[in-house]
Amino acid sequence: MVELFKALKQGLKVKTFVGTSENAVQIQIWTALIAILILKYLQLKSTFGWSLSNLIALLRQQLFVHRDLWTWLNDPFQAPPSLVLAEQLPLGL
Repeated sequence: MVELFKALKQGLKVKTFVGTSENAVQIQIWTALIAILILKYLQLKSTFGWSLSNLIALLRQQLFVHRDLWTWLNDPFQAPPSLVLAEQLPLGL
């Protein structure tokens, strides 16, 4: 639990908010807290020895690559699976 609060203290560096109302600020803080909680869960469930900052950086890099999340978390340096290109269907006009 101490690690979670340490990650929140170091990782939740909010410089500006999108909205200025109390509700907007609370929503943005809660969203950041939930995101860090999910990332911390992924870090703890992985068999690879991730640091939280490396996990966040590499997840950002792999965001648009189609692969199995749990396989990638446990073996991040494996090449992504090859794409199977299907033939495009004709448009019947």
